Amino acid sequence: MPRTVYCEYEKRETEGLDFVPWPGELGKRVFAHIGKAAWAKWLAHQTMLINENRLSPMDSKHRAFLAEQMEKFLFEGGAEQPAGYVPTGQD
Repeated sequence: MPRTVYCEYEKRETEGLDFVPWPGELGKRVFAHIGKAAWAKWLAHQTMLINENRLSPMDSKHRAFLAEQMEKFLFEGGAEQPAGYVPTGQD
């Protein structure tokens, strides 16, 4: 039976992640309070941030920026959008 969590992003009980997805306390918090669907949404947003801002996961400053954005996206209800970003269907 899959593990369930109360997802703080979706505000409902949902299937939990299978493993801690990020190192440290933030990763433990994500594992305990974020579901698989919300994590998939974050990964899509993270990919956009990496591509549009030309970030490198090897750069410690870029990793710190992504961790900050992850926390905002998953727990605070919003994250930075790339400069000039227009959501699909709103142009």
